Amino acid sequence: MQTRSATEFCVVVSTAGDLTEAHRIADALVEAKLAACVQITQISSVYRWRDRVETSGEVRLAIKSRSALFDQIAAMIKEHHSYDTPQILMLDCAAGTAEFLDWIEESTTPATG
Repeated sequence: MQTRSATEFCVVVSTAGDLTEAHRIADALVEAKLAACVQITQISSVYRWRDRVETSGEVRLAIKSRSALFDQIAAMIKEHHSYDTPQILMLDCAAGTAEFLDWIEESTTPATG
């Protein structure tokens, strides 16, 4: 298996309040070529908000992209999000398979011409 350095790639993790919102965010990111893929998973979250401990169902988004696109990804998430303070975290990639990283790069590069 051929691997390559993946320092220019990332996974952005966010959450949404429901599946409809998660799909709206995912569709917008992939359509704009800001993400190659967005995985959507239903989760249960326990968190502190406004000095109270809350528990709620949420939907996690794992967004595969390039680190250089983080600011645009964050702006698009905020544009389509219902939360006052959405989770938007970028996790850097150390390495990955060459084929997968090539696919991310191709999928997040706007067409020229």
